[in-house]
Amino acid sequence: MSARGRFITLEGGEGAGKSTLLAGLRGHIVRHGIDLVQAREPGGTVLGEAVRAIVLDPAQRGMAAEAELLLMFAARAQLVRELVEPALARGQWVLCDRYADASYAYQGGGRGQPAERIAELERWACDGVKPDLTLLLDLPVATGRARAAGRGEADRIEAEADAFFERVRAAYRARAAAEPARFRVIDAGQPAERVLAAAVAALAPLLQEAAP
Repeated sequence: MSARGRFITLEGGEGAGKSTLLAGLRGHIVRHGIDLVQAREPGGTVLGEAVRAIVLDPAQRGMAAEAELLLMFAARAQLVRELVEPALARGQWVLCDRYADASYAYQGGGRGQPAERIAELERWACDGVKPDLTLLLDLPVATGRARAAGRGEADRIEAEADAFFERVRAAYRARAAAEPARFRVIDAGQPAERVLAAAVAALAPLLQEAAP
């Protein structure tokens, strides 16, 4: 039986450069001969992508914070059971754009949902599946929003005010401070190649463990 795979997540606010880093990390991991599965949240499954369309739809501006939180965890429960857990059990690595930390940041920090409520949903929906490493791309809100502004029409969450994203950033930083063994905070204001270099350095111990 193959050894259990590793679960790596990327987190960060709008415009932090997660998509660029995901591409670079994917190439780095695959070059080490590791079988990799990539996913995103919400999304990654048929159900998850349907939830993503609802959550990000600007027509859903009246969505209650509780409804948003439950939808995110519904998509997450499906992702864990359909994709993440089976891949890890097969010995594959999973690289995921956001995971449960995003709910503590966006629905918790941003929307004001209680942390204990989110934690209970995490225990239920995630079935004990936690990341081995979480890379947090940290960036001042004004810088991230300026970057994101050129990507086209804002979705329902991107259209939120700066104060919302300041709360999101603060919640992410608090999560990282509370779990320093799992998180690596990366200055996302650096050039993309330096961000990738920092992420690669953070990933090195896991790759060394996986080396034959």
